[in-house]
Amino acid sequence: MVNVLPEFVTRYPNLAEARLGAKVVSATDDFFAPKERLISRTDPVFIPDKYDDHGKWMDGWESRRKRTPGHDHCVVKLAKPGRLHGVEIDTRHFTGNYPPAASLEACYSLDGCPAVDVAWIEVLPQEELQGDRQHFFDIGNNQVWTHIRLHIYPDGGVARLRVYGEIEVDWTSKQGALIDLAALEWGGMPLGCNDAHFGVPMNIITPGVAENMGDGWETRRRRTPGHDWAVFALAHPGVLEQVRIETTHFKGNYPDRFSLQAINAGAGTDENLLIQAVDWPLLLPEQKLSADGIHEFSDKLENLGPVSHVRLNIYPDGGIARMRLMGRVTD
Repeated sequence: MVNVLPEFVTRYPNLAEARLGAKVVSATDDFFAPKERLISRTDPVFIPDKYDDHGKWMDGWESRRKRTPGHDHCVVKLAKPGRLHGVEIDTRHFTGNYPPAASLEACYSLDGCPAVDVAWIEVLPQEELQGDRQHFFDIGNNQVWTHIRLHIYPDGGVARLRVYGEIEVDWTSKQGALIDLAALEWGGMPLGCNDAHFGVPMNIITPGVAENMGDGWETRRRRTPGHDWAVFALAHPGVLEQVRIETTHFKGNYPDRFSLQAINAGAGTDENLLIQAVDWPLLLPEQKLSADGIHEFSDKLENLGPVSHVRLNIYPDGGIARMRLMGRVTD
């Protein structure tokens, strides 16, 4: 099993996540396990004694044993058009039934299911796979894609496919619009935090309400002076008008207070931004929070003009389910 995750896993969202809007649109065969499970958000599980009408129940996509020439493939419509940086092909729990190799193609199509004559471009050449393992591969292509096609050779089962990349948005049509500028589905991204022991910052900018405490950002119990923080790059610079912090499910472990700092940053590395963030101007001074609730703030926001990055401070520690930063898109 992989212990150290590649940077693209923690840096970019999974564009093949159903919660963001991704869909499996076709597969050559999914006799043993339906193609839709391929993009499930949760980690795959194995239930030893579970069977269905087709045989052993498996948590993933699995085709039947191929008795004719060729190989199987599956097409996924990405949640948003994006530039791909890496892919995870996960064969966990598939041991005697995993494909020995796989490759990946991508295309740009406005159709939900690409036409038969669409141009597919190889973005990951055929790579060897092993059973019961997570495989991570870099993708060097910088074009914008809407669909990916996973080829497996010749057949078998894959538990999960995750495609990490940057969301591409036509911002010219969004000028002046009021949107959640921190939202993952628009391209907002976490740049880093000081602690994510129980849950990562990316969770709090995902769509929908939190399913449970594990679906938020939560730090460990602080035993030293100070407080915890996380820094986010907004999807696009804008003037923030409303802040919403949700502590849903966090009852005995919500932060006592929070504050926001913000800046309109120019060019700079993520590392430099994380260092500089401690000195950014206050967008919202410390505000009290309560357990398992929704907290909205608008009239207390400082007028900083357009901002591109935000630092969320929580005092002294704890968990937050969601953060929404509503703002007007600027040039």
